Amino acid sequence: MNDLEMYREQLALCDDKIIDALLERNAIIEKIMAYKEEYGMAILQPAQEAKQERRWQERLRGSKYQEEILDVFERIVRNSKRIQARKLFSYNIVLIGFMGAGKTTISDYLSTMFDMKIVEMDQVIAEKEEMSIPDIFATYGEEYFRDLETKLLIEMQSQKNTVISCGGGAALREENVIEMKKNGRVVLLTASPETVHERVKDSDDRPVLGKNKSVERIAELMEKRREKYEAAADIVVQTDGKSILQICEELIKKLLEMDE
Repeated sequence: MNDLEMYREQLALCDDKIIDALLERNAIIEKIMAYKEEYGMAILQPAQEAKQERRWQERLRGSKYQEEILDVFERIVRNSKRIQARKLFSYNIVLIGFMGAGKTTISDYLSTMFDMKIVEMDQVIAEKEEMSIPDIFATYGEEYFRDLETKLLIEMQSQKNTVISCGGGAALREENVIEMKKNGRVVLLTASPETVHERVKDSDDRPVLGKNKSVERIAELMEKRREKYEAAADIVVQTDGKSILQICEELIKKLLEMDE
């Protein structure tokens, strides 16, 4: 055996060790998830993730391979998050609620913590139609837009581990709710009219409100929709006065309780 063949053999042995270590690591991830569930511990622990990252940085300080190895660890962590998501959610998470209730913010956070796909329905529809949502409303009317929502929800049934953030009116159509529930759990996010007003007052992309973004108008519309929202929801999470982490922990806890 010449030197090159010897090095290749050593490399193959290293690869075997890496595979064995990753198999062991992924099994440990599942054990940690089971432990958290058994003892009612918080699923999301960003402080622990930050601690792990600091440990890697310290361990690799001064290494000429630091950048490359940290890149590998970032990928390992993303895959660990996917394992957690698969264990927790064998379905899509469908976020509904009035505009400004926090659907986009919460979907972004869940995606970060679990490496889940995100589908922002309004954004996807606007891209497909090559028109803004207000322009679709103005050109074709609300019924046309609702038909597009229904079509997209049907397409999403083939997905798994996806966070679907619905427009404010999506759950008002019974057909849409039926499609949401075929492969998803429907989560209603709520907020007070005052909170919603604060979140949307500077937005020009709210065709249902038009130019009247007053607290009174928001409260009126929210009350009109409340019954249908609540009827569509599998769980309800109120978002006022809570951090994003608190909201997501409550959301996950309630989803897990549904499976008990």
